[in-house]
Amino acid sequence: MCGGVRYQVDGKEISVYFPQPGAVLPVRNHDGSAALVIWGRRKEEEGHLPKTGWARLDSIKSGKWNQYQPRPVLIVVDGFMEKDINGKSHWYMVTKGQYIQGLLAREGEERRVYVVTIPPAEPLDMAVHDRWPRLVTAL
Repeated sequence: MCGGVRYQVDGKEISVYFPQPGAVLPVRNHDGSAALVIWGRRKEEEGHLPKTGWARLDSIKSGKWNQYQPRPVLIVVDGFMEKDINGKSHWYMVTKGQYIQGLLAREGEERRVYVVTIPPAEPLDMAVHDRWPRLVTAL
């Protein structure tokens, strides 16, 4: 489900994990602008946006996120981390020219980015999770 990511800032590799308070993701907006945006909302954090770091593609399409003025964004990372059923972390590289699709949500002045997820391509009995980050080449 993408519990962590790695990306570069000024030539330095940064590793970020969703449980970290204030975790941010590098986002490229549809207009080409870039920013670091808070990754979702943790249970203990104040705010009005959903308490999660992920948004299922089917729930986006069904309108469940519409109240948050959702906008598609590209999350620019070198790789992402998933844990297996035994809790062991595995890193997956993102191919150059690919991005994790994100959903930028807003509520008043609050804005956060959520990782868009889809069912895994491999059979569920082989998959680590029932949700996988959606990789895209462009929006």
